[in-house]
Amino acid sequence: MTSRLRSTLTGHEHGVWSVATALVNGRPVAVTGSHDETVRIWDLSDGSPVGGPLVGHNGLIRNGEVWSVATAEVDGRTVAISGGGSNLIQMWDLATGRHLGEPLDEGIGRMCAVATTVVGRRSVAVTGHTDGMVRVWDLAAREQIGESLAGHTDWVEAVATAVVDGRPVAVTGSNDRTVRVWDLSDRMQSGEPFTGHTEAVRAAAAAVVDGRAIAVTGDLDGTVRVWDLATGQPVAEPLEAHSQVGALTTAVVGSRLVALVGSADGTVRIWDPVTGRPIDELEGHKGMVRGAATAVVDGRPVAVTGSNDRTVRVWDLTGLVAPGGVELRPVTGPAYGRRTKPAAP
Repeated sequence: MTSRLRSTLTGHEHGVWSVATALVNGRPVAVTGSHDETVRIWDLSDGSPVGGPLVGHNGLIRNGEVWSVATAEVDGRTVAISGGGSNLIQMWDLATGRHLGEPLDEGIGRMCAVATTVVGRRSVAVTGHTDGMVRVWDLAAREQIGESLAGHTDWVEAVATAVVDGRPVAVTGSNDRTVRVWDLSDRMQSGEPFTGHTEAVRAAAAAVVDGRAIAVTGDLDGTVRVWDLATGQPVAEPLEAHSQVGALTTAVVGSRLVALVGSADGTVRIWDPVTGRPIDELEGHKGMVRGAATAVVDGRPVAVTGSNDRTVRVWDLTGLVAPGGVELRPVTGPAYGRRTKPAAP
């Protein structure tokens, strides 16, 4: 195990439940959402906060805990989307730290998870909710696209996005223990639900391996499963070497998928999930890891993780290699939407 800790970012007053990354005016930043009802922006080059905490979830409807954040490009601006304990979905201009208009909607189930992608020429967000629904939003128009996507029977706490056979899709995981794939062009479910998880699915990520779109999903019994999104079939045997999975993100190592898995024991383990072989382990958090994302900082690949211990940690992944000796290249951008979720309060 190699010591890879680059910096520890402090400022949140409670646990960090979600992490996303973006470029703002050419500089890499992390965006974090917390149980303390705030969203924060961090300059990943030096670990400093960018402005003060962003408030707008707190004290409105129910509690204002921020359960999930994602980033996107909308009309030439880099924005963040956040939601959680209140019924509000907020949008923020990351260059100014200001709200972008009124919340998207106040009358729906609380948002557990969010990922972004592009459908046609529209930047969209896909959100999972406590009412079991999946919703798709036009971020420029600030309105829901069509009817809510129904199928899950419990909280939807994992969302990722990918492209399958040229079509944008969303991958959703639920407390009902199923994983579903939705074609975002026609907003229809693709095939049957993926089954096999024995506990609530709390984390999802996606990548492309050997030309195949793959989803990686993790659940509360510590199992990580890998799926071929075109066929719905498992890619490999499930990984069962973790405590409860709280966060997932992916990178591409040569032609292989690499999964960074954050767990209840505070570790982030890095795997080649296709072969089931471990690559490395990141230790330092003192609580469950609930958020994870990747970025490139000063030309070096990094992972950014958030935990119940109130900290955000940045890890240098330079020289990380898979079996076979191929160096890691982080996956960034909306085609491989980062998804991390909190446990139910």
